[in-house]
Amino acid sequence: MAINKYDEMNELGIDMMREIGSIGGGNAATALSSILNAQVNMELPRVEVLGFNAALKSLGDPEDVVAAIFVELSGEIEGVMLFIADTEFSHAVLARMIGRPGTDFLELDEIDSSALTEIGNIVIASYVTALSTLTNVKVELSVPQFGVNMLGGIMSLPMAMMGQYSDRIMMIKGKFKIGGQALNSHMLLLPDVKSLNVLMKKLGVE
Repeated sequence: MAINKYDEMNELGIDMMREIGSIGGGNAATALSSILNAQVNMELPRVEVLGFNAALKSLGDPEDVVAAIFVELSGEIEGVMLFIADTEFSHAVLARMIGRPGTDFLELDEIDSSALTEIGNIVIASYVTALSTLTNVKVELSVPQFGVNMLGGIMSLPMAMMGQYSDRIMMIKGKFKIGGQALNSHMLLLPDVKSLNVLMKKLGVE
């Protein structure tokens, strides 16, 4: 039976998305290990389907300044994905990529922004590869867009684009361990409802 909104997903559907999150996180850890020249592991992620306010609360203070990498999905699956990088994550990866401590988000230069965009794009592509492999669907990614804003402002973008399909957000949350340092990983996945049904069917979820 087709679903009409995110909160109609049953526990089996959530488990399947958790499996995609786990494989995608492992793929991302392997890719980041190479680019950061450090051991990177990913703990088992949590997958949650939350309303906008609950999702925002789980991420932190709406006025916290964060960086975000955003891509649009097209092909057999349509929607958006958003990787949110907090200050601690950004400082850690920038220190390893460009050899100097991270700076305040509002003072990022072009090199900093490019490095964070590359990291976010690698993480997103790793999750999409896992999704494509498990479901045998073709998904294309747009050129990644990078932005710095307050968390509330960042979160308003996917809701503005996808709010017509659902007032809920699928979140894949976990921690990367980079050189022994645990860092938050926040991935937001918003396929439209038609695409969500395609995924559930491909995964054998009724």
